[in-house]
Amino acid sequence: MSIVPEKRKSQQRSTSLSDCDSDDEPKIPLNQFYPYIRCGLCCGFLIDASTITECLHTFCKSCIVKHFFYSNRCPTCSIVVHETQPLYNIRPDRQLQDIVYKMVPFLEEFEREQMRNFYKSRGLEVPNPVISSPSPVVSKKQRKEPLPQSIFTIPPELNVSLLLEFAGAEHGINNYKPLERPYLRVSGEATVRHVALFIRRKMELSSTCQVDMACGEHLLDHCQSLKDIKKIAGKEAYQDGLLVLHFALVLPSET
Repeated sequence: MSIVPEKRKSQQRSTSLSDCDSDDEPKIPLNQFYPYIRCGLCCGFLIDASTITECLHTFCKSCIVKHFFYSNRCPTCSIVVHETQPLYNIRPDRQLQDIVYKMVPFLEEFEREQMRNFYKSRGLEVPNPVISSPSPVVSKKQRKEPLPQSIFTIPPELNVSLLLEFAGAEHGINNYKPLERPYLRVSGEATVRHVALFIRRKMELSSTCQVDMACGEHLLDHCQSLKDIKKIAGKEAYQDGLLVLHFALVLPSET
């Protein structure tokens, strides 16, 4: 469990953007840039700016991580970031963070000092990035090195790739949205019921409609796990390496 120190941010600074510029240049109040450099959750200046890849809204890293503990939606636009693991869809925005530090004097050093005090007061080792030290000289060869692979690799637990093909709707079922993204990558522990719930949410289906799913010629039971379906599926059930699941919208059978 990582420790996320609390942040104190100067929220009402009267600093102008051109404090370090010559007197003959026009000065722009810093508060005109607040919508772009402040976090929508804590209302302070961005610290460890992190952007949601689905909608490109940016927040402090600690703020958005805490938000995702109880919600999988963007705090600004309410888009679903990820059905089960929204933290997979945030990326650090180092360029924006550099801009914030340049626009707000002393903010970077203030945050470093706060973090040092946080760790020292608890008898913990201060992480290397927090320790003040001269910036190392980065060679051109080092700049060309790719970003860490962990940013781009898909988590190993999401080991089943699906292609959801719509087989149609029974007569009498109307007013549903089309499934815009038929491709899905999920855990093999997930069941057919989980996939059906995903389809139900995305297509905004009514409670009077049920989702039947099949793989090849086999009608699937909602309790079956995807890893079990992979074991029994033949080559004809795959398309370009994706497990194809056909689904149809039907009315509940009368008993």
